[in-house]
Amino acid sequence: MLRKERYKAFVKYFSENSPEAATELHYEDPFQLLVAVVLSAQCTDKRINLVTPALFAAFPTPAHLASTTFDELFPYIRSVSYPNNKTRHLLGLGKMLVESFGENIPNNITDLQKLPGVGRKTANVIASVVFNQAAMAVDTHVFRVSKRLGLVNLKAKTPLEVENQLMRHVPKQYVSVAHHWLILHGRYTCLARSPKCEICPLTHFCRYYEKYHQQII
Repeated sequence: MLRKERYKAFVKYFSENSPEAATELHYEDPFQLLVAVVLSAQCTDKRINLVTPALFAAFPTPAHLASTTFDELFPYIRSVSYPNNKTRHLLGLGKMLVESFGENIPNNITDLQKLPGVGRKTANVIASVVFNQAAMAVDTHVFRVSKRLGLVNLKAKTPLEVENQLMRHVPKQYVSVAHHWLILHGRYTCLARSPKCEICPLTHFCRYYEKYHQQII
């Protein structure tokens, strides 16, 4: 199957069956989403959603983060992955938001990546979800699933290469939601170690399934 046909089938299925796909992180404003995404690196959304209610209650604004200390903040996030680094990131993030951005969340990828703890993936999430920009965040799920489906060349070795290929081929109006399509499919169906091909609705255009199926018949 040609890549163009795979993209057409990909968009058709998800636009019909999951048009409102969205992040599973709980948040009420852009600042909360930014904090949650920073914390979610190499950690589950489920864990982050358990931690953030108390965290947001204690530190509801960038100014609150900017004025606290490591010892005050750490207990709120000690159960997430890499809590020491993430505590430092949040402290620096709060300070920079206050000092450089008037407590507002930057609306562009370049400025977002200046914030401590914010890499390109996190910046793309914020640009997409908060500002409705055509930005493609590539996490481990997006990286894996896009390759398995045949949307991305297997030679793509970095998240940026995968991002660029997806951005070239996914219709612009679907870019922001396509990120969630790929993440949720990777989280619940196309698992890293044991993909659930037997229940997957995408096998008719999946490159991984084509190869696997040929090996077992």
